[in-house]
Amino acid sequence: MNTQKKVNELLNETGCEHNQQKKGEKKNKSCTQQAQPGAAQGGCAFDGAMIALVPITDAAHLVHGPIACAGNSWGSRGSLSSGPVLYKTGFTTDMTENDVIFGGEKKLYKAILEIHQRYNPTAVFVYATCVTALIGDDINAVCKAAAEKIGTPVVPVIAPGFIGSKNLGNRFGGEALLDYVVGTAEPEFTTPYDINLIGEYNIAGEMWGVLPLFEKLGIRVLSKITGDARYEEIRYAHRAKLNVMICSRALLNMARKMEEQYGIPYIEESFYGIDDINRCLRNVAAKLGDPDLQARTEKLIANETAALDIALAPYRARLKGKRVVLYTGGVKSWSIISAAKDLGIEVVATSTRKSTEEDKAKIKRLLGTEGMMLEKGNAQELLQLVRDTNADMLIAGGRNQYTALKARIPFLDINQERHHPYAGYVGMLEMARELYEALYSPIWSQIRKPAPWDETAGTLNNFSLSAEDMFSASIEEVF
Repeated sequence: MNTQKKVNELLNETGCEHNQQKKGEKKNKSCTQQAQPGAAQGGCAFDGAMIALVPITDAAHLVHGPIACAGNSWGSRGSLSSGPVLYKTGFTTDMTENDVIFGGEKKLYKAILEIHQRYNPTAVFVYATCVTALIGDDINAVCKAAAEKIGTPVVPVIAPGFIGSKNLGNRFGGEALLDYVVGTAEPEFTTPYDINLIGEYNIAGEMWGVLPLFEKLGIRVLSKITGDARYEEIRYAHRAKLNVMICSRALLNMARKMEEQYGIPYIEESFYGIDDINRCLRNVAAKLGDPDLQARTEKLIANETAALDIALAPYRARLKGKRVVLYTGGVKSWSIISAAKDLGIEVVATSTRKSTEEDKAKIKRLLGTEGMMLEKGNAQELLQLVRDTNADMLIAGGRNQYTALKARIPFLDINQERHHPYAGYVGMLEMARELYEALYSPIWSQIRKPAPWDETAGTLNNFSLSAEDMFSASIEEVF
């Protein structure tokens, strides 16, 4: 199947609930809209494919393209490993002008052989980029020849950045696993309680706070796709009894095709918030169909929530009634709302950028009629929103950190660059602690006071400057 046919197939995902609920011209409309030039600012297809696959920790990930493409955003993402660290090493063929003219296939072949000789990885993933796709390098043929030469799997990932968004790239990463990895090996043994986690990347070690819960219930996570994963475990992922998609529609194509090919049902769950983690455990136990497992699950939930309520009590007392603006993307735009509500925090507005139609429907349900949904916004508009909603805090990604700090607004980083896990029961306690420390830091009372040498200054507050002034002023001017 050529790349364009694969793009059309992935854009017209039959498992998408949004498309199933529409008819006629509206069906698939939002999915088939092609990205405009410059629309890949938040991540291109190449970046999305790497996000999905790089957490396979014992594999080498080789970028076939200019060296700048190897400096993708994954280096700033906090996907952690409990063992191998080869995935943190960047590999690139470093295409130059001469390679563009004469072709880069020989250079790619030599690079694969060198990686095998020096690092002996369990597998090599080769990523196409815009340049190598445009000049027509036959990456599939090179990978096949190299794999026969070295006796190690070499997986081509044909997702050049210009074909679409980061979300589409995630799906291409899933397709590469389905085409070349899943179903190529058998586990030593299976149990009736084997599951796969799909779309969980172990950001800041979040998965390590959830795996013990499954272990206590006797549920085995057969394959992790792909946080803290090993290449071998993904090879036998087809033997699981259930696929659990964690807060992600990006790999929906993988879950659907595994159901079609191997008969594995799938459910979508979230690890953020007490209600969501409780629901996840209950639904997994129900799908596995063991009454005794369901009874043990209810007992575990009761014990964990009782202990968590005690630990959260002092934080809830200080966080109750606080108002926050949530400016992030994808599933976090709704999953974090649920966690905030558990702490008594009111989310007055959230963004919907990079959110699917299902995400937006969940946001509307969680926010109610008074909540605001922001499709796009720059720093100026974001500060104005905080002012209009009288919010106490901004929860967003790292790129908005200095916007908030210059405006003297408490800020919490919620995106993949964070260093604190927020999933599961232990993550809920960590999130409460981080929110409390950010809101009640003594720095806010200090920087809002007038400077000692400024006799004419009045008492400063969050919005003593207009949104326009706060956006345009330098740090020295604001402080």
